Amino acid sequence: MHRHGYKGRKFGRKTDQRNALTRSLMCSLIEHQSIKTTLAKAKEIRRSTERLITIAKKNTLANRRLLISRLDSVATANLLMDVIAPQIKRDSGYLRIERAGFRKGDNAELAIISFVDDIELKEEK
Repeated sequence: MHRHGYKGRKFGRKTDQRNALTRSLMCSLIEHQSIKTTLAKAKEIRRSTERLITIAKKNTLANRRLLISRLDSVATANLLMDVIAPQIKRDSGYLRIERAGFRKGDNAELAIISFVDDIELKEEK
Protein backbone atom coordinates (compact mmCIF):
# COMPACT_ATOMS: atom_id res chain seq x y z
CA MET A 1 0.00 0.00 0.00
CA HIS A 2 1.34 3.40 -0.91
CA ARG A 3 0.97 6.56 1.12
CA HIS A 4 0.02 8.96 -1.67
CA GLY A 5 -2.57 11.50 -0.65
CA TYR A 6 -2.44 10.77 3.10
CA LYS A 7 -1.73 14.07 4.80
CA GLY A 8 -1.13 14.72 8.46
CA ARG A 9 -0.36 12.56 11.44
CA LYS A 10 -2.93 10.34 13.11
CA PHE A 11 -1.48 10.14 16.67
CA GLY A 12 -3.26 6.82 17.19
CA ARG A 13 -6.59 8.61 17.64
CA LYS A 14 -9.90 8.76 15.84
CA THR A 15 -10.74 11.80 13.72
CA ASP A 16 -12.85 13.70 16.25
CA GLN A 17 -10.35 13.11 19.06
CA ARG A 18 -7.48 14.20 16.81
CA ASN A 19 -9.31 17.38 15.79
CA ALA A 20 -10.10 18.19 19.43
CA LEU A 21 -6.45 17.64 20.40
CA THR A 22 -5.24 19.91 17.60
CA ARG A 23 -7.69 22.68 18.49
CA SER A 24 -6.79 22.45 22.17
CA LEU A 25 -3.07 22.65 21.46
CA MET A 26 -3.56 25.61 19.11
CA CYS A 27 -5.62 27.49 21.72
CA SER A 28 -2.99 26.81 24.39
CA LEU A 29 -0.22 28.00 22.10
CA ILE A 30 -2.04 31.23 21.27
CA GLU A 31 -2.93 31.93 24.91
CA HIS A 32 0.46 31.08 26.46
CA GLN A 33 2.80 31.98 23.51
CA SER A 34 4.81 28.81 24.10
CA ILE A 35 3.98 25.18 24.94
CA LYS A 36 5.93 21.98 25.50
CA THR A 37 4.63 18.89 23.74
CA THR A 38 5.91 15.96 21.68
CA LEU A 39 7.84 16.72 18.51
CA ALA A 40 5.23 15.13 16.22
CA LYS A 41 2.39 17.15 17.77
CA ALA A 42 4.44 20.34 17.57
CA LYS A 43 5.15 19.79 13.88
CA GLU A 44 1.50 19.09 13.19
CA ILE A 45 0.07 22.11 15.02
CA ARG A 46 2.64 24.40 13.42
CA ARG A 47 0.96 23.77 10.06
CA SER A 48 -2.50 24.63 11.34
CA THR A 49 -1.51 27.56 13.53
CA GLU A 50 0.55 29.31 10.86
CA ARG A 51 -2.43 29.15 8.51
CA LEU A 52 -4.63 30.70 11.21
CA ILE A 53 -2.12 33.50 11.82
CA THR A 54 -2.07 34.29 8.10
CA ILE A 55 -5.87 34.48 8.15
CA ALA A 56 -5.81 36.68 11.27
CA LYS A 57 -3.42 39.20 9.69
CA LYS A 58 -6.23 40.30 7.36
CA ASN A 59 -8.68 41.76 9.86
CA THR A 60 -12.13 41.19 8.39
CA LEU A 61 -15.38 39.98 9.89
CA ALA A 62 -15.42 36.87 7.70
CA ASN A 63 -11.88 35.97 8.81
CA ARG A 64 -12.80 36.54 12.47
CA ARG A 65 -15.75 34.15 12.12
CA LEU A 66 -13.49 31.63 10.38
CA LEU A 67 -11.03 31.77 13.29
CA ILE A 68 -13.83 31.34 15.83
CA SER A 69 -15.06 28.25 14.01
CA ARG A 70 -11.60 26.72 13.78
CA LEU A 71 -10.53 27.49 17.35
CA ASP A 72 -13.85 26.90 19.18
CA SER A 73 -13.04 29.83 21.46
CA VAL A 74 -14.17 33.39 20.84
CA ALA A 75 -11.69 34.83 23.35
CA THR A 76 -8.73 33.04 21.75
CA ALA A 77 -9.78 34.08 18.25
CA ASN A 78 -10.11 37.70 19.37
CA LEU A 79 -6.72 37.54 21.11
CA LEU A 80 -5.12 36.20 17.93
CA MET A 81 -6.74 38.75 15.64
CA ASP A 82 -6.61 41.88 17.82
CA VAL A 83 -3.36 41.48 19.79
CA ILE A 84 -1.02 38.91 18.25
CA ALA A 85 -1.48 39.27 14.47
CA PRO A 86 -0.82 43.05 14.33
CA GLN A 87 2.50 42.56 16.16
CA ILE A 88 3.82 40.01 13.65
CA LYS A 89 5.83 41.73 10.92
CA ARG A 90 6.86 38.71 8.83
CA ASP A 91 4.99 37.05 5.96
CA SER A 92 5.50 33.44 7.02
CA GLY A 93 7.46 31.31 9.47
CA TYR A 94 5.72 32.64 12.56
CA LEU A 95 6.55 29.71 14.86
CA ARG A 96 9.74 27.97 15.95
CA ILE A 97 10.19 24.43 17.21
CA GLU A 98 13.08 23.66 19.54
CA ARG A 99 13.86 20.12 20.64
CA ALA A 100 13.70 19.69 24.40
CA GLY A 101 15.03 16.23 25.16
CA PHE A 102 13.09 13.07 25.87
CA ARG A 103 10.17 12.34 28.19
CA LYS A 104 11.06 10.16 31.16
CA GLY A 105 8.20 7.66 31.02
CA ASP A 106 8.05 6.60 27.36
CA ASN A 107 11.15 8.29 25.92
CA ALA A 108 9.04 10.37 23.52
CA GLU A 109 10.95 13.25 21.95
CA LEU A 110 9.76 16.58 23.37
CA ALA A 111 9.73 19.99 21.74
CA ILE A 112 8.95 23.57 22.70
CA ILE A 113 6.92 25.45 20.11
CA SER A 114 6.78 29.24 20.40
CA PHE A 115 6.41 32.42 18.37
CA VAL A 116 9.52 33.72 16.60
CA ASP A 117 8.62 37.37 17.27
CA ASP A 118 8.27 38.73 20.80
CA ILE A 119 4.58 39.22 21.51
CA GLU A 120 3.36 41.62 24.19
CA LEU A 121 -0.02 40.68 25.59
CA LYS A 122 -1.51 44.03 26.49
CA GLU A 123 -4.79 44.32 28.32
CA GLU A 124 -7.49 45.93 26.19
CA LYS A 125 -10.23 47.91 27.92
